[in-house]
Amino acid sequence: MLNALRCLALSLLLSFALSAHADPGAQTVWRLLDYIAVDYSVAVQDGQVISEAEYAEMIEFAASVRERMTALSPSEAQPQLLQGAEELQAAIDAKQPPEAVAELARGLAAQLLLAYPMPLAPAAAPDVAQAAGLYQQQCASCHGANGAGDGPAGAGLDPAPIDFTDRERARERSVFALYQVIEQGLEGTGMVSYAHLPAEDRWALSFYIGQYAYPEELAAEGERRWAGDDSLRQAIPDLAALSQLTSAALAQQVGEDDAAAIMAYLRRQPQAVEPKPEGSLAVARQRLAEGVAAYEAGDQRVARDLMLSAYLDGFEPVEPVLAARDAGLMTRIEVAMAELRSRVGRAAGVDEVREQVEVVDGLFDEAEAALSPDMASNVSAFVGAFTILLREGLEALLIVIAMIAFLRKANRTEVMPYVHGGWVGALVAGVFTWGVATYLVGISGASREITEGVAALFAAIVLLFVGIWMHGKSQAGAWQRYIREKLSHALSKRSAWFLFLLSFVVVYREVFETVLFYAALWSQGNGAAILAGGGAAAVVLAAMAWAMLRYSRKLPITQFFAISSVLISVLAVMLAGKGIAALQEAGWLPVSVIEFPRIALLGIYPTLQGILAQLFIVAAVALGVWYNRRAMLASERPAAPGQ
Repeated sequence: MLNALRCLALSLLLSFALSAHADPGAQTVWRLLDYIAVDYSVAVQDGQVISEAEYAEMIEFAASVRERMTALSPSEAQPQLLQGAEELQAAIDAKQPPEAVAELARGLAAQLLLAYPMPLAPAAAPDVAQAAGLYQQQCASCHGANGAGDGPAGAGLDPAPIDFTDRERARERSVFALYQVIEQGLEGTGMVSYAHLPAEDRWALSFYIGQYAYPEELAAEGERRWAGDDSLRQAIPDLAALSQLTSAALAQQVGEDDAAAIMAYLRRQPQAVEPKPEGSLAVARQRLAEGVAAYEAGDQRVARDLMLSAYLDGFEPVEPVLAARDAGLMTRIEVAMAELRSRVGRAAGVDEVREQVEVVDGLFDEAEAALSPDMASNVSAFVGAFTILLREGLEALLIVIAMIAFLRKANRTEVMPYVHGGWVGALVAGVFTWGVATYLVGISGASREITEGVAALFAAIVLLFVGIWMHGKSQAGAWQRYIREKLSHALSKRSAWFLFLLSFVVVYREVFETVLFYAALWSQGNGAAILAGGGAAAVVLAAMAWAMLRYSRKLPITQFFAISSVLISVLAVMLAGKGIAALQEAGWLPVSVIEFPRIALLGIYPTLQGILAQLFIVAAVALGVWYNRRAMLASERPAAPGQ
């Protein structure tokens, strides 16, 4: 049991790190598909091979795509991907037009991204201007001082270095494609991997290189067009959309000249697409619209993923601020979006799904009003910071105080440093999380929910056993027997480290969420009010800790165990519900909405899966109480004569 719990805890601690890395095999396949989409036109025109060497390369790359896809980690989408790879091979063998082959390759690459997600954009807009010096240091020797592929070190390379000023090729290549090549290199060419550079430098280089085909004089016209066209800003709502966008795709919407001007501007000023910190739900709206379109087309899996993305990538970033300003509205949005995912999951009619999307969209209108700058105030910032820390800190405080009180009652204070080390370590890990989220990579909504969900379920399982154990010791006789027979062996080094682990996990779960909420609040300004709210909550929590420790000392041991067992059992039920809800929001578990009260404070959410999990914990507690009473009666029964 202990080993299993250790493995679970280890998976929790690694979940964020693992979620930040994509499958290298999938990245290689994506690069090959992008290369085919861009360069096939150099090999075939009008059904005729115009370059034998390029055509042979296309055949080789298409075969490599098929072969590498079979080696990817298994997924539900793999058979469909393999079928697409075979269709791409057949199209190249048949020398189909470049437009048809590019469409097949791009479509297959998009399916690959859904099945094997990888970072689509930088965590924040890169400083493109500063990348100029980096380009001269790392790239100019081969690609030339001005990106024309005429650097001295590239003179003898076959194939020759890419000419980044070639508009025809550049119009088919996204910034995301450039990033993939910079990170992974490109087999069969002189392009090596630059994965040793920090991610922000690789993204900055990608945007910098991507601007060479679009002269700076076009940027002013692009800025004018960007500022004056709302539909354009809706079509490119964020860095992920910009990073994946090609000029060719944009030209289909606005024409070649305007597409070139917009690319000249946005690749020099990528920060222009970043959503405003307050009230921007454009990403969520776009994902909902795309999800409805996919659902109407009969692609339920893609629709489900897009609806999930609408919540994780569109709504969650503004959730902390909205919770501080209008908690009731935030709850209504969460319920409405859960109902939407439930309808998609159970294959409801298109009209039902569209109706629920309209409900969510209307709630977004209310949210944008609540998130407007006019609604920001020192009072809302103080209240938000105070309630967040008090709410998140209370659960962890109750569990840690129960452990400390138990050790004092058992006169095993020498084990106390393990408990203190656990919660102090969780605070340090929280500071590290803040640094990672701020300076290295963005913590996605899915990573956040997975971390919170796994931690909550881990704590719920442990607390279930602890609560039942404490109930069994709530009788004076049982406690005395335990002291006499087992306590000297119970708190061994191994058990002490387990207390450290439990203390760390329950506190880190709350610190993790608090850090992300505070980071979102801090971006809105009112820093002094936020610090005051957090400080006030910390004082309240400290006073509660002092009062609980002092009161617990006065309680008789049996009464202490009785009260603690009830409290810990209630916390186990709460955490089970919260853990299931978090994993549902991350897309790890299905969502079946039922008619039931929603009491978030108690971890009660109106979903079948969450209620069943909590009922399971309640049943396990009841079974444990029954077993304890039976064992107590058996121990008190007089022994038969002669025994």
